[in-house]
This record gives sequence, structure tokens and C-alpha cells, in this order.
Amino acid sequence: MLESRRQWLTTSLGALGVFALGNLAKAQMGGAPTPQPRPSPNAPDPHAPAGLERPPMGSDAPKGLNPELQHQIKTDVERLFVLASDLKNQVESTDLNSVLSLGIVKKAQEIEKLAKHIKEHAKG
Repeated sequence: MLESRRQWLTTSLGALGVFALGNLAKAQMGGAPTPQPRPSPNAPDPHAPAGLERPPMGSDAPKGLNPELQHQIKTDVERLFVLASDLKNQVESTDLNSVLSLGIVKKAQEIEKLAKHIKEHAKG
């Protein structure tokens, strides 16, 4: 039994050595060329005309959100917080092993709608 294990180990190591030497010989002889890295999609385009790399930095550049829009977003976020707190309290007071009440589902839909509204305002 010990002899068969030795013989198997010797054969395996020999085959592995032959395989490694074959790959080493291919690499030294200039086998397959190494693949070139692909350029990043975020890299600047070398063929683009000068001045088009970034938006102009002048007086017409937007300085920030409209103050009225900022106020609207703040009030919407406060309302979202209140709705989420109410939903949390409702869920904690109900048995979740039973069917969810329609009020919980409607409140979750309202929260989702308000969150999407805030997201659209924040995008500008």
C-alpha cells in the first residue's frame, strides 16, 4: 500500500513538473502576448476638442439649490420622518404573524411616494 502511494505521488509530481516546464518554456519563447488593459470609461477622451472636458466655471454656473426648493425638501423630509415613525409604531403594535392591515400597507405606499418625490426634487 505504501509503495502504491509513493508511486502515485512520484507520478503526480513528475506530471506537474512537466506541465510547469512546458508553460515556462512557452513564456520564455514569447508565447501568447499579455492582454492590454482596457481604458476606463471615465478616462478623458483624447480625441475630444480642448475645452470640452468639464463644464465651464463662470458666473452662469449653478451655485446650489434654490432656497425655496431647499425649504420644500426639508419640510418633506420632516414629514417623511413622522410617517416612518408612525409606521414603525403601527408595526410594533400589531401581530406580524397575521395578515398586515390595510392601513400599514397604505402608509408604506405613502412613504414610498414621498421618498420618490424628495429624490426628484433633490436631483433638481
